Amino acid sequence: MNLTDVSDLDVPAGNSRFTSDTSNSANKALHQEEEIRPGSDFAGIVGQSLALREVLDLVDMVAPSDSTVLLLGETGTGKELIARAIHDRSRRKNRTLVKVNCAAIPSGLLESELFGHERGAFTGAITQKIGRVELADQGSLFLDEIGDIPLELQSKLLRVLQEREFERLGSTRTKKVDVRVVAATHRDLEQMMVEKQLRSDLYYRLNVFPISIPPLRERPEDIPLLVRHFAEQFAQRMNKAIDAIPFATMEALTRYSWPGNIRELQNVIERAVVVYEKGDFSVKKSWLSRECFHNESATPRLLKRSATEDREMIGAALAQTRGRVSGPSGAAAKLGIPPSTLESKIRSMHINKYSFKASA
Repeated sequence: MNLTDVSDLDVPAGNSRFTSDTSNSANKALHQEEEIRPGSDFAGIVGQSLALREVLDLVDMVAPSDSTVLLLGETGTGKELIARAIHDRSRRKNRTLVKVNCAAIPSGLLESELFGHERGAFTGAITQKIGRVELADQGSLFLDEIGDIPLELQSKLLRVLQEREFERLGSTRTKKVDVRVVAATHRDLEQMMVEKQLRSDLYYRLNVFPISIPPLRERPEDIPLLVRHFAEQFAQRMNKAIDAIPFATMEALTRYSWPGNIRELQNVIERAVVVYEKGDFSVKKSWLSRECFHNESATPRLLKRSATEDREMIGAALAQTRGRVSGPSGAAAKLGIPPSTLESKIRSMHINKYSFKASA
């Protein structure tokens, strides 16, 4: 499908409301967006798909507790927004949510960043530093990309999770903290554990309440809502008025599988708004990968079978992999579907994947 110059817009001055020029279903989707976004308890989270609602139901379930939550999903799926939703619905909502991207901080500095240091603890430590763990006391700590934390720091993090205590670098004084941890990763932590890159005791402490965030290709019904949301957001920021997103453009964007997920979609829409001139809102095909458009014939066979047959196939795959879902040798790979899709089907069918480990 050619995405270049597929649309024309008639833009009334000062009108920031988005509608579709050819599709009643798109207008219905816009109303659904209004039901979910404004006044919602899930600020910034846009969507009405079943896959997303299942995630938000789990957020509602776990948020009031202080249990550790592990967010699993591809890069760009909105794990930080889910972490924020968990914090905002917890008893700690009036305290601080402290964020740490474990992949963005050099490993040599991460210990000091997490736990702080005393003056003189190392060359260049001319003042005392309070770490992120201590700053999150009475609040929540979001550890993004937890799979990138160095092995030598994992025991100290485990102690925070188990004992709620730590020492600053260069100190022998133990400090107590009351902190709720939400961790996130796009990596296969089970495989990392097998390869001795992740301590097994840390993995089990992190994996108290896992939530799999579905990639955008598994929730295509949310794409029109997200397109309108980002288009409106960037149009207001750039002082532009866009009245309609044509059906052909929306259809092409919905067919695209978004390997970069929501972050990629956001960037593409921002670019479209930047180049927008009155009468022409379009996304050029050169901005997207041609290999990443949905192909109906490529739909996994599992998703086209009956519920009974699906259950049997899932059970057989889990038995072969001893309950393992992710990874190149996991059940999802054997079934030819993404791990998040399989996790969703396991939950909806009330299959106990852990029983396959016990019986292995």
